[in-house]
Amino acid sequence: MPTGRERQPSLAQLRAFAAVAEHLHFRDAAATIGMSQPALSGAVSALEDALGVTLLERTTRKVLLSPAGERLAERAKAVLAEVGALMEEAQAVRAPFTGVLRLGVIPTVAPYLLPTVLNLVHGRYPDLDLQVHEEQTASLLDGLARGRLDLLLLAVPLGVPGVTELPLFDEDFVLVTPLGHPLGGREGIPREALKELDLLLLDEGHCLRDQALDICREVGRADVPVSTTAAGLATLVQLVAGGLGCTLLPRTAVEVETSRSDRLCTGCFAAPAPTRRIAFAMRTGSAREAEYEELAAALREALRPLPVRVLHGGG
Repeated sequence: MPTGRERQPSLAQLRAFAAVAEHLHFRDAAATIGMSQPALSGAVSALEDALGVTLLERTTRKVLLSPAGERLAERAKAVLAEVGALMEEAQAVRAPFTGVLRLGVIPTVAPYLLPTVLNLVHGRYPDLDLQVHEEQTASLLDGLARGRLDLLLLAVPLGVPGVTELPLFDEDFVLVTPLGHPLGGREGIPREALKELDLLLLDEGHCLRDQALDICREVGRADVPVSTTAAGLATLVQLVAGGLGCTLLPRTAVEVETSRSDRLCTGCFAAPAPTRRIAFAMRTGSAREAEYEELAAALREALRPLPVRVLHGGG
């Protein structure tokens, strides 16, 4: 007869169950937590034995949560979140800027700011193990909430409870047109010109797409017909070079992306130009809050050579 101590579930078992509960698929769950599929299945079975309940309903085609599994899945996630907070607290106590920092970055920031971020971290914080994850905003926020990520670099405002923003800089949007377009190379373009343009956008899920649509709505353009989209800015700019339309680029992306083709022109908007704000985002009350604030201050200084308006700590 096993003792009460022997029947205590392990963290590995809880992680395995939480992953299966999220994905409802053993292969996907195993890949998410870096565990082999047989080991994952064994861990969930061991957890069922330890708890004395059936957590999953297994069929040949799919996995479903049992009624007990549905009730206990949230408990398992809460336990894992608390363990993650405990580890974070211990790491912060040991020494600042040591251990792992899992940084999430949106795709419309990563290629243009990461060189500055990486140079800063390698030069000033050599003992920090920086791990970078490029994902769209919704995925990043989910990762932050679940403890999969520690700090985010993305466009704000987010307006998400439990998330604190550390503003870094504002940057203007630039109009990118095909060669020969009447607005190409112009200064002082009125925002109202966006009403008549064939505007190319990123795929749904990119915050830059939403920002472009918001800018259009501000000038009274309620609808932007979407016949062609792109998964990234590099493709978007090539579509512009091919004459399919115009697009908006954040200033930090202009030099990199427009250098890919000699069939592009850029134009600047009249003041006040449409802008976006980039910030760090962290869990409110994070044990490493002081580190993240120091990192934000150091990054603001490192960003001054870029074509942005660096902000003070309060915005």
